[in-house]
Amino acid sequence: MRNIFLGIVLAMVVVFGLRYCEYQKEENEQLNASTSLIEKQLKNVGKLVVTEGNFSQIYTFSDTKNLLMGLVDSKKKALVVANAQASISYDLSKIKAEIIPESKTVLITEIPQPELKINPNIEYYDVTFEYLNPFEAEDYNEIKKRVTALLREQIEASSLRTNAENRLISELQKIYILTNSMGWELQYSEKRIKTENDFDNLIL
Repeated sequence: MRNIFLGIVLAMVVVFGLRYCEYQKEENEQLNASTSLIEKQLKNVGKLVVTEGNFSQIYTFSDTKNLLMGLVDSKKKALVVANAQASISYDLSKIKAEIIPESKTVLITEIPQPELKINPNIEYYDVTFEYLNPFEAEDYNEIKKRVTALLREQIEASSLRTNAENRLISELQKIYILTNSMGWELQYSEKRIKTENDFDNLIL
């Protein structure tokens, strides 16, 4: 009788052991599948997000040189009109993230900084100068430098950067939606992302 009881117990242990092994195998396969899917999604998000805008700037350039010990003034001036296309981009392939399967966590450690590019098309009107003070290459370089600085101020005061940040947040929210739907946790630096709106305070 005792041998029969021991046999039943042994059989139950074997059955539960096999089922436990099958369960662990299925769980590991599911975890690996989830990890692969998240890795694929991170690669899909890794693209260039670009926001563009057109800007204009009018600038008056003037320069006066004192010659012959201040006895003669030689002047030059020009009306400068600049039309520029500006873009703010985020290279999301530069996002640094760690996938931690053990805790089902995606840890974003770094988000790339925005890159501002300004391509001005400069035209000159009402250009006047005197023989002793002609327009030279350094004048045109200085004009471009000043106009670009003015355009940069105009761009920073516009909604272009905010629009670019909103597009960045939209891409990052895709990662959150995926991880949340799969029961994973998303963190940026040391902060846990609990809702889609949590990125707003982190980025803006």
